[in-house]
Amino acid sequence: MSAGRREAALYLKRPEEDSWPFRMVSQGSSPSLLEALSSDFLACKICLEQLRVPKTLPCLHTYCQDCLAQLAEGSHLRCPECRESVPVPPTGVAAFKTNFFVNGLLDLVKARAGGDLRAGKPACALCPLMGGASAGGPATARCLDCADDLCQACADGHRCTRQTHSHRVVDLVGYRAGWYDEEARERQAAQCPQHPGESLRFLCQPCSQLLCRECRLDPHLDHPCLPLAEAVRARRPGLEGLLAGMDSNLAKLEATRLAEEEALACLREQAAKVGTQVEEAAEGVLRALLAQKQEVLGQLRAHVEAAEEAARERLGELESRAQVAREAAAFARRVLSLGREAEILSLEGAIAQRLQQLQCCPWMPGPAPCLLPQLELHPGLLDKNRQLLRLSFEEQQPQKDSGKDGTRSQGGDETQPQSRDGGQTPEQDSAQPPQEDGAQTLKAERAETPQEDGAQTPKEGRAQTPQEDGGTQSPRGGRSNKKRKFKGRLKSVSREPSPAPGPNLEGSGLLPRPIFFCSFPTRMPGDKRSPRITGLCPFGSREILVADEQNRALKRFSLNGDYKGAVPVPDGCSPCSVATLQDAVAFSAGARLYLIRPNGEVQWRRALSLCQASHAVAAMPSGDRVAVSVSGHVEVYNMEGSLATRFIPGGKASRGLRALVFLTASPQGNFVGSDWQQNSLVVCDGLGQVIGEYRGPGLHGCQPGSVSVDKKGYIFLTLREVNKVVILDPKGSLLGDFLTAYHGLEKPRVTTMVDGRYLVVSLSNGTIHVFRVRPPDS
Repeated sequence: MSAGRREAALYLKRPEEDSWPFRMVSQGSSPSLLEALSSDFLACKICLEQLRVPKTLPCLHTYCQDCLAQLAEGSHLRCPECRESVPVPPTGVAAFKTNFFVNGLLDLVKARAGGDLRAGKPACALCPLMGGASAGGPATARCLDCADDLCQACADGHRCTRQTHSHRVVDLVGYRAGWYDEEARERQAAQCPQHPGESLRFLCQPCSQLLCRECRLDPHLDHPCLPLAEAVRARRPGLEGLLAGMDSNLAKLEATRLAEEEALACLREQAAKVGTQVEEAAEGVLRALLAQKQEVLGQLRAHVEAAEEAARERLGELESRAQVAREAAAFARRVLSLGREAEILSLEGAIAQRLQQLQCCPWMPGPAPCLLPQLELHPGLLDKNRQLLRLSFEEQQPQKDSGKDGTRSQGGDETQPQSRDGGQTPEQDSAQPPQEDGAQTLKAERAETPQEDGAQTPKEGRAQTPQEDGGTQSPRGGRSNKKRKFKGRLKSVSREPSPAPGPNLEGSGLLPRPIFFCSFPTRMPGDKRSPRITGLCPFGSREILVADEQNRALKRFSLNGDYKGAVPVPDGCSPCSVATLQDAVAFSAGARLYLIRPNGEVQWRRALSLCQASHAVAAMPSGDRVAVSVSGHVEVYNMEGSLATRFIPGGKASRGLRALVFLTASPQGNFVGSDWQQNSLVVCDGLGQVIGEYRGPGLHGCQPGSVSVDKKGYIFLTLREVNKVVILDPKGSLLGDFLTAYHGLEKPRVTTMVDGRYLVVSLSNGTIHVFRVRPPDS
């Protein structure tokens, strides 16, 4: 082997270049180039393929020339990424600047993408030029300057010739692996698009156009031109200055973005704090009203008891004097009618003296003046336009010593915000007991007498009249032990509102309130097992139908707890969910839907999907159709058992994403369901269009339970794990707690609404509580 060939072979196989550390240094020295080659930088954002004839818009976004031609509309086109309107040159999109940078990267990618060297090795590019008949030997090296693949022999000769001895010849495997991308980019020359084979070497300063030797000698001969390296050195400082200015702008934008995010976070934090203050203020107002109610009722009872005691004393005295007078008169009449003359004359003096004495005795005057109680309400409670809670907005100030509580100057009282002018808000004015003129509040006292249907709650009925059970009047402390036990048993079942209701800013600002009506067990003497109530529904006037799955029975009860019998069910059926239609009862059992008459006659049965353990049943407001939840969708059947409609809450996009375990229909014709797959409460219309959906923190991480709707559309949702029934508005927005353990709830299971105003709640132990729902405007 000649000295030149040995030198070329050594040059091709330098250990420091082929060794692993060298490759690591070369690979780590150009991360931006590797990123540009491996990412979608070379892909067109329109056709999503590799760029072909790349053209750069004034907004510096690059696309294929053909793709831009399709986007051009007249004399303008809109950039698909930044949406900036760009004027199209008169000669078309081909006149946009050619992106030589992208072209160079594409040439590098195309040169590397030569296939698998082991599957089909590329042929040498010089062997056919030397007169050989073959296509050339397998290539093992590549010249970065000529961009040719070479076999081993041609690579050795390429290194030894006078014209190419300075060319960089590298191992083809390493070139394909990307080890020499940076060096190939440095030796790569941009080709002139007008003169193939000619490299761009000059920059025409007046025209700002890249030129090759042919372009330099033709139209730009008289123009001052600079070599590319000199032109780059002259123009680089200006571009770097602009880039530094852009970096400064980007830093300002980032600072502005951080400030916006901080302001948004501050707004959210302040909103959360103000929301807490609103809830606390509303609770404080309610507590103050309830305290005043108890105080006024106590004063009323004390006044009535004192007046009754004084009246009893006067009545006793009057009765005693009347008895004495009647006895004297009766004696005188007997003597006059039955006595003999001597007897009459002998007693005449005594009788006359006694009758004169009784006639001369001062009689009691008329009834003592009775002070009749009158309720005087504060004017603020009667003014419907007066806002007890009001928000004011102020511009955020630089944070110096903003209070940790996030409130403005409130004198340490978080529940009494101030108005814009610094004066006292109506809440502060109306929350105080107005005692100066002897006026006593509370509007709620008139609502404390539940006269509807003759129903009275314990303690409230006793507070209204001293007569109990229509019998004689009993002393205040003379109640029997039975009544005391009854009072103690109902002590946990309060008629007061929930201790922590959420504020409802509509109407009067108060939520519907529960008033305890009665409580009764559902286990009957014939039951073999403890009741397991899985369904409730209204049944006629002031009656409910209870589905006892454990005892396979449909039991009838009045709202007072009187057992009215049972509706016969087919043998072997364990009713789960139940609903009442016109003279019929619909219930689900297993994977079937039944419609039966009150006498037990089966009208029809329908098979349901087996992929759901239980199926919720709800009666439509018209009473002639029944809805049942089946595998995430709702099916509606008419009285004849025909499928009337079928829909998925949220449409087909929600297919397979719903699991309605509880379902009910509102008087307005909407459906309300508990979705266990989305862990939310969903409200939709009869076509499946979602009106509202709640999955917020008010669920306390629990799966939503049974749902009921009153006549005004308020939704009552059961949360069994936390012993609560929460209330939502007709669109599914949480308003607050309606029933809690404070009201005697212990693992509530299912609920129903009777007559639109009685909420019936069944517990896991088979007990049923009935609460009357007092609307906020009552």
